Amino acid sequence: MTKKIIFSFIAFICVFSTFSQRALSGNRELSKEDINLSNGDSTRTGMTKVILSGETKYTDYKIFSHKRDTSYIDTTLTLDKEYKFNFLRKDNFELLAFHNQGQTFNNLGYSFDNVSRFPDIGFSAKQVSYFEIDDIKYYEVPTPTTEILYRTGLQQGQALDALFTLNFSKRFNVSLSYKAIRSLGAYRRALVSNGNFRGAFHYRTENNRYEIRGHLAAQDFFHQESGGLTDESLQNFIDDDPDFTQRSRLDINLEDAESQFDASRVYFEHSYKLLAKKDTLNDKDFSNLKIGHVFTSENKSYSFNQNSITTDFFGNANSSGATNNDAQHSITNNEVNLEFNSKYVLGKFRAKANLTSYSYGYDTILNSNSNLNKLKLEGNAISVGADWNAKIKNFQLNADASLTPGSGRLSGNYLKGEAVYDKDSLFTIKGSLLISSKSPNFNTLLHQSKYDDYNWQNDFSNINTRDLGFSIASKWINAGLNFTNIDNYTYFDENNLPQQFENQITYLKVKANREFKFWKFGLDNTVMYQNVSSGSSVFRVPEFVTRNTFYYTDEWFKGKPMLVNIGVTFKYFTKYNANAYNPLLAEFKLQNTQEIGYPTFDVFFNARVRRTRLYLKVDNVTSSFSEKNYFSAPNYPYRDFTVRFGLVWNWFI
Repeated sequence: MTKKIIFSFIAFICVFSTFSQRALSGNRELSKEDINLSNGDSTRTGMTKVILSGETKYTDYKIFSHKRDTSYIDTTLTLDKEYKFNFLRKDNFELLAFHNQGQTFNNLGYSFDNVSRFPDIGFSAKQVSYFEIDDIKYYEVPTPTTEILYRTGLQQGQALDALFTLNFSKRFNVSLSYKAIRSLGAYRRALVSNGNFRGAFHYRTENNRYEIRGHLAAQDFFHQESGGLTDESLQNFIDDDPDFTQRSRLDINLEDAESQFDASRVYFEHSYKLLAKKDTLNDKDFSNLKIGHVFTSENKSYSFNQNSITTDFFGNANSSGATNNDAQHSITNNEVNLEFNSKYVLGKFRAKANLTSYSYGYDTILNSNSNLNKLKLEGNAISVGADWNAKIKNFQLNADASLTPGSGRLSGNYLKGEAVYDKDSLFTIKGSLLISSKSPNFNTLLHQSKYDDYNWQNDFSNINTRDLGFSIASKWINAGLNFTNIDNYTYFDENNLPQQFENQITYLKVKANREFKFWKFGLDNTVMYQNVSSGSSVFRVPEFVTRNTFYYTDEWFKGKPMLVNIGVTFKYFTKYNANAYNPLLAEFKLQNTQEIGYPTFDVFFNARVRRTRLYLKVDNVTSSFSEKNYFSAPNYPYRDFTVRFGLVWNWFI
């Protein structure tokens, strides 16, 4: 069904794309000259001046986030782009990557300022590159626009992230995006094959009275599962045995295991303006009343497949012979809301009510020794809430709250508020508060497997999270502090069983960034300090994490200059009992036998030629002569010396 929807969406775009290009080609075109940039790191308003000759300006190529924040298609080459040139396309400072790109990440730090309202299916290690609703972008462009990211894989394979977007009219935009990777990896049974398709649109009527936007997402993640190195191979790796410099010679724990995570989502929101008044002097909306509707339907499934039985790794097994071992989860949500917008009085206030239904579970019993009395968890819930946004002089105030009463698995509450003070682009100070109560993920409540030790049914209490945050952003320093308390923290113990911590987790995170520049050189420094004063037995993080990048930037060649960015990045985190990875659960669990903490050096050479950015990176350059103590998780070595190439290319038709 999902494939039919995708094909229909693509056919719809193809039919209109030719018409759109003909219609737009006579209006605005980019000059053949490149974008001229002044000093700066971003194309956000007020930070970088970008000049395009001709009628089209860079500010005409807009990107809208789910929260309707506006940015612009960015063709600059900055250090921030170097940090984000990875499969996630995010700065992964607080993450510890596995050796093959597209695999999962261990955590060097945690953020709780954006907790979801409802529990998820779980199997979180497979969802690190999953596109949530908040991750989907919407566009508005004067001409058809394309962006291509390409990156070489590890050993064999490649990664691709492609975007195509166009406006059929100024009020109607459609975009198609597809991100995919197939990478073999250096170790045995490390193949990754992921795909993320997104199709998005937004439309508004000429008088802006009716507006609709939405997206379709179809995502799949296939991973071979090795179970890590065997004890003997682990010792060969640590001893740097010359017979095993070719990593595929090292023995692994699982020879025929693989996992599959699939998901699809349909989302749209639309609103109609019931009442509108005009300020006759400025011709601006003074106040209006809108009624809106938001629809979400999301399906996820996870399966761990293995032909053989490895009792020495997972324990005893008693298969029931079921042909389908998928854990399946679906959630459907309908929201109706009423919004009042008064720029001079209250700001924007919206009251909302939600009807949500969910289902999680299995089609049949997977283990003949299982004592489970439930195959599925399912139910319905009604939520009420409101959100408020207002700007008072230099202050921006935002609040969002919802309450789901009752005793079901969706019951809980959510409150997030923030106050932002902006001082004439010199500095921005933000304070935030989050209070959340929600059920743990469903795979901690109900799980089945042909292995005896992986069948459980729990009735856990809600996880209660309170996060207080402060941050400052300025040209002198960027810094943030978060203080978090968690009750009923849910985790997987050393025996791979889900547990709830009886005491409170108290977690402090302080993070600061400062960049120094002299002539054509720069030194960018990011430091994070963490302290777990209560609950460190189950909540593990390194005390210090630091990243320091020394780089050189300059324009080479006269006439048609090439901007280059050359540097080395040092990253280090102090030793801690990092969580171990369980491939059957696709989760991380506690372990107390191995501490992980080490430095790495990465070298990069990046260049921008017109609207093309070229990236050449050498990972872990000192690995050939340094101590073999670099791991992503126990039994899972981090990557060795690796050279990779990639590019990002934009077309503006």
